[in-house]
Amino acid sequence: MIIERTIVRVAGQEKTTVPDPIAVEKKLRLTVNSHEVLSLYCSPVMIKELVVGFVMGEGIIKGSWCTENMSISMGGQDIVVNINATGEVSLAGKAITSGCIGGITIPKEIAANSVTSSVKISPESLRRVFGEFQRRCLSYQNTGCIHSAAISDGDCIVGFAEDIGRHNAVDKVIGASILEDFNLSNSIMLLSGRLSSEIASKCARWSIPIVASRTAPTSLSVEIAEWAGVTMVGFLRGSRFNIYTHPKRIS
Repeated sequence: MIIERTIVRVAGQEKTTVPDPIAVEKKLRLTVNSHEVLSLYCSPVMIKELVVGFVMGEGIIKGSWCTENMSISMGGQDIVVNINATGEVSLAGKAITSGCIGGITIPKEIAANSVTSSVKISPESLRRVFGEFQRRCLSYQNTGCIHSAAISDGDCIVGFAEDIGRHNAVDKVIGASILEDFNLSNSIMLLSGRLSSEIASKCARWSIPIVASRTAPTSLSVEIAEWAGVTMVGFLRGSRFNIYTHPKRIS
């Protein structure tokens, strides 16, 4: 979601009053059985997908709950999401992430699985689907502060999400895939932002075999991807990219 605000733009000695697009940021308060569990900041779109991806990915609810019994209130200053669940809430072992907005992620030794998918993609196909992904990142082009994430089946983009937070965008596109019953174990995660440890952990948890971004990974994300069996690609720009782990899937 984008709003427009009148700003003063300075270029050299000249000042011009112009309209400027600005990304909307809102606080999301997550409650379980009407008891507040945590809060995070996000773009106020795809809220159901964000909560599904976040709660299921982080294992916050130990027990049963149904997405149909989730209520979302967008009317006030904050977004309030309530989940009716029979299970217990567990935040044990969670840690604040290095994301630009901040979030929670599980430790790598709990999050990561052994990803054994035999899915492969050629360098040409990877460049092509990533080019399609970048053409969809219109909110970033308009505001300069929106992250994007997408899921590809290797031929085309099958899921796309945007948010002010990198990890939120990932949770949204994963949540959408869960709701649509799409098999993530044969997919490729495409990202606009830094490949940090929480991104690698999320991909490992859902057995996503390939993750690719236009920017760099951190040392811990490479370590997690190597250990978990995830192929990590960074600096995907034009005809060039770097493969940091498990290069056999890019051929």
